[in-house]
Amino acid sequence: MQNNAKIGAVAAYEIPTVPVATGGDFHDSRAQQDAEQAARYRLVIEEGPRSGSFIYKTMDRVTGEVVKQLPREQVVGLMQDTDYSAGAVIDTRA
Repeated sequence: MQNNAKIGAVAAYEIPTVPVATGGDFHDSRAQQDAEQAARYRLVIEEGPRSGSFIYKTMDRVTGEVVKQLPREQVVGLMQDTDYSAGAVIDTRA
């Protein structure tokens, strides 16, 4: 450790506090809106067309719409073909 270290004054600032909602105002808060948005979606896992394959869907609980699906429908369609294997999507034979 150095003996010639200089210690100087540092300016101090007061940080204002943020008012917290009280009295049951959770239904109007941003946290409540975020919770409702997150609860709107659900994860559905289905067995795929081949043994050991799965399809993951994020669904909107209100509309029933599939928001996202992995693997995509095109890939699921390929998996149903008996000649399909991973990496065999492109036929390079002349």
